[in-house]
Amino acid sequence: MKTILCSLTLMATTLTAMAQSDPIVMRINGKAVPRSEFEYNYNKNNTDGVIDKKSIEEYADLFINYKLKVEAALDAKLDTLTSYQQEYRTYRDQQLRPMLVTPAAEEQEVRNYYDQMLSQLEGKQLLELAHIFVHLPQQSDATAQATAKARIDSIYAVLQGGKDFAEIATEASDDRSTAARGGVIGWIGPHQLLKEIEDKAYTMTTGEVAEPMLSTVGWHILKLMDQRPLEPYDTLAPRIRQFLESRGMRERLATQAADSISKATGKTVEQVMDEQAERVAAEDEELRYLFQEYHDGLLLFEICQRQVWEPAAKDTTALERYFKKNKKAYAFKKPHFSGALLQAVSPDMLARATKALKGKNEDLWAATIKQQFNADSVQVRFERRVFEQGENAMVDSLAFGIKQGKTRPSKKYPAAAVLGRKLKNGPKLWTDVGQQVVTDYQAVKEQEFVEELRRRYKFEVYKQVLNTVNKH
Repeated sequence: MKTILCSLTLMATTLTAMAQSDPIVMRINGKAVPRSEFEYNYNKNNTDGVIDKKSIEEYADLFINYKLKVEAALDAKLDTLTSYQQEYRTYRDQQLRPMLVTPAAEEQEVRNYYDQMLSQLEGKQLLELAHIFVHLPQQSDATAQATAKARIDSIYAVLQGGKDFAEIATEASDDRSTAARGGVIGWIGPHQLLKEIEDKAYTMTTGEVAEPMLSTVGWHILKLMDQRPLEPYDTLAPRIRQFLESRGMRERLATQAADSISKATGKTVEQVMDEQAERVAAEDEELRYLFQEYHDGLLLFEICQRQVWEPAAKDTTALERYFKKNKKAYAFKKPHFSGALLQAVSPDMLARATKALKGKNEDLWAATIKQQFNADSVQVRFERRVFEQGENAMVDSLAFGIKQGKTRPSKKYPAAAVLGRKLKNGPKLWTDVGQQVVTDYQAVKEQEFVEELRRRYKFEVYKQVLNTVNKH
């Protein structure tokens, strides 16, 4: 925590030194917000693609609310929570860790991989190989062995008669993954295939189709499509780099670099990353404000979750009261059905499931179905929610009696029924539109929270400076 505070203090010091060229646009609880920070946030949140684009004056009001929530979180000491600090460092270090990796380290990693490829070739060429495969399980009896041998011999005879190898491989090979490519296995080097296949392949000439050979898994007819040496390093390096990057090369090198600095300096990796953050924040305005955004955004979420969103979502009495007061806002344009759609493996199973749910609290329906009918396998498919008329053909048919074409249950679950109630004009209970009610009530409580913060903390906006945003 101490290091994070030092990092933010350094940011503040840097901003003070820039005061003449970067004037203060507002103060929140006594803390100065420079024009550059406001511009960073405004421009990031009001790009051309944003639907609800705000004017600078409109955004300033939202920005004040944002900063007031952060102040409340700081006063509640949420920044001292271990969970917060770990999450902040996780986001921050995603930006910092790649900076620990030097181009030379990446180049050496690519070079090492190329050298390893070269070593594995043992002076041999790369081979582009294809095969036609007839599977013969180990410990097959004499009849199975004879059948497999006769089949591979007949395929070879057809090839000897001039038939296209790729065409025959597509039709006859038991290796369906390569059959789809005309039998082509791809480019291979030493120790990549069964030894007996590799040994044979390295005796062949380009274009040759070898006689059938037996391996530990079955019969093969090999064709050597092409052969070449490993391409030069400069040619392969971009592809190797792309491959290694997809395998987390930079993350691994960053870990190695951080560990190396840690051992050399006697500091923990965490301390190494905190010091890296201080240096970067002092030199790079964009990253400085990105770190500030992580810091503030995580605190804002934590304070709202604790003081607004979670308490509002759990206060069922208040939610019901809010719903009754605003019931007209939730009126339906189309009839709805609130309940469950059940699909069972048989009519008997459907009847048993329906009987098990009748009279039970709807919140217990899902658990009842799982415990009594789906413990080992899914005997009853269950979907509980509010269905709008026209949204689900099966519900339309069973709940509303609407017959539009043929509504066919699936073959696996041929028996279907609905359990619940029709809502013609609007929801009867707040739980019928529960998520929307929770969201709306949370917004009301958040607005009340903001109004309370505006009374608790002092803030002021310097209009003359605000008018220069993006105009200097």
